[in-house]
This record gives sequence, structure tokens and C-alpha cells, in this order.
Amino acid sequence: MKLAVVTAGLTQPSSTRLLADRLAEAVTHRTATATGTETGTRTGTEIEVRVIELRDLAVDIANNFVTGFPNGRLREAIAAVTEADGLIAVTPIFSGSYSGLFKSFFDVLDNTALAGKPVLIAATGGTARHSLALEHALRPLFAYLRAVVVPTAVYAASEDWGGGRDAFTDGLGERIGRAADELAGLLLHRAPGARRDEEDEERVVPFEQQLAALRPVE
Repeated sequence: MKLAVVTAGLTQPSSTRLLADRLAEAVTHRTATATGTETGTRTGTEIEVRVIELRDLAVDIANNFVTGFPNGRLREAIAAVTEADGLIAVTPIFSGSYSGLFKSFFDVLDNTALAGKPVLIAATGGTARHSLALEHALRPLFAYLRAVVVPTAVYAASEDWGGGRDAFTDGLGERIGRAADELAGLLLHRAPGARRDEEDEERVVPFEQQLAALRPVE
């Protein structure tokens, strides 16, 4: 099972990357717990995580808009996202919306590349006042791309990182855990072998099953 993580942080270290890493860790942990891979009772459900740092691809993305063709590095990043079973997408909030770099990357994808793909959206910002950008900017973007976006979006403001609190017991940690449960549920309920390159015939998961998969993993 493949999980792609797209992070659009511009600084290093980056709170956007930190949030992306914590989300990926929570999803892999919950998937392993639900399938018994941690205790060795079931095999074949480990998650391969691929992180795409858009900061490193900024020039490649800009050149793609000018030339109309992605170079090797950008093609590899696009393939990692389109071939993944699920996606975590995290952006800093600038001027009340996602960053231009974040939007530019998803603009270079084919408009059918994310159709039916489970996606967890998240963002970081200086103040909690910008958290609504997840609902009025990111969620409509991925809805337009026909992705299956989990109900819980995760926003981390500057104050969420302070005080030395446990990231999985404080308010941020609770949101991370809830969103991770929802994405893990969708990943685990997807039809086996749904990727086009592994099956001659793609199986479609009924909408009712997708809704059922959003229940927290027990």
C-alpha cells in the first residue's frame, strides 16, 4: 500500500513538514494496528510512505508551465502521487488560502489523476483565524479534482507547537488522530488490487462502502 505526502513548506525546518510527518506516522500506525501487522497476525498491509517536498521542485514546476513538459524530477513526483493509494496534502496558509506553490503543483496534474483517491487535507498558519481556509479553499480544490476527502481537516497554528505538549494527547493530537483514523479506514476499505497497473479490471468501491469506511478504526 502506498501513501504519498505532499508538503509545501518553504522554510527548513518547516512546521508544515512537521505536521505532514505526524499525520503520516499516525496513518501508518493506525493502519498497522487495524490489520494486526504490529503483532504479526497479518501481513501484506504495510504502508510505503513517499514524501514530496514542493520547495525542492519549485523551479521544475515553473518550467513545466513555460515548456508544457515536466522534467524527470517532476515526473517522478507526479507518478508518486498518481500511483499512491492515498494522499496527505499539507500547505502553509498565505493571504487566507493555500500557497501558490501548492496550487501550482496540483495544476500540473492531469485533472483525472486524483479521481476516487482518498485524501487528507491539512494546513499550518500563524493564527487559528486562518483555519477556515481548509474548508473554503483546500476542500473545494480536491472536490473539483474528484478526490475523496476525509471529513476531518487538520489545521495547526503557531500555538499548537508550543508548551512541550504531547502531539497525540493535546487538541492538535486529537485532530491528527481523528483524521488519521478516517484516512486509514478509507485505505483499508478500498478494493484489493484497485490500482490499474496491478489488475486487468479495476474494481469500483460503492459510495455506501466509502461512507462506512470513514468510521474510526477500532
